[in-house]
Amino acid sequence: MVVIDGKAVSRSVRERVKQETAELKAKGITPGLAVIVVGDDPASAVYVRNKEKACDEVGFYSEKYALPASTTQKELNDLVDELNARPEISGILCQLPLPKHLDDKEVIARINPIKDVDAFHPVNVIGDYHFLPCTPAGIMELIHSAGVDPMGKKAVVIGRSNIVGKPMAMLLLHENATVEIAHSKTQNLADVTKSADILVAAVGKAKFVTADMVKPGAVVIDVGMNRDENGKLCGDVDFESVAPKCSFITPVPGGVGPMTISML
Repeated sequence: MVVIDGKAVSRSVRERVKQETAELKAKGITPGLAVIVVGDDPASAVYVRNKEKACDEVGFYSEKYALPASTTQKELNDLVDELNARPEISGILCQLPLPKHLDDKEVIARINPIKDVDAFHPVNVIGDYHFLPCTPAGIMELIHSAGVDPMGKKAVVIGRSNIVGKPMAMLLLHENATVEIAHSKTQNLADVTKSADILVAAVGKAKFVTADMVKPGAVVIDVGMNRDENGKLCGDVDFESVAPKCSFITPVPGGVGPMTISML
């Protein structure tokens, strides 16, 4: 069993991006990221600070728009329109969740697809635009770092969110895996997951995946970020019982988490 070190893979990605950015700057091109955050959600604030730090590290130009929770839909839409029109802004990210009175789907649909760094736009077909969903793209990078080729393998994704589950299934399908999406309401879930050569757990429940749900020799990717009964950070996978059965597994913390901003 090998534990995939997300921190190390994340560092290598950032070094690659830093080099590519330097090459672009030598041609007079500086990538520019605009981040919009509305309201004062603490988790969003931390995430946005980490994005700003990452932009500085790799040499991007970045702007942050911290809008009050009272921002109207029109004000937010107008800002997106302004950023769409500015050539020095290569990418736009609107941090979710938004305050309840704002329509996130309307905002996402308003972002020009070629500037949609989260790849949430409804017409953003994977691979046809410049961006991929950050967390699923990071997972593919981790799988590749382990030397695993998804081609011909059975992959099961537990979770059907628009942010992770569905795009994760599509990325695996693009690499010629045979993909099945499962979720907490799937009948005989353990029978489904035990068939997986590659198992991605993105269900949002602490230690949901247990050893009896995993095929011997499987590659297990844990997307979860939860707290256990003792308040300790843990994933969707019961690491202690599952790890001995795997060929490769990601830990929590230190697995998928570090990859998301690096892939962004």
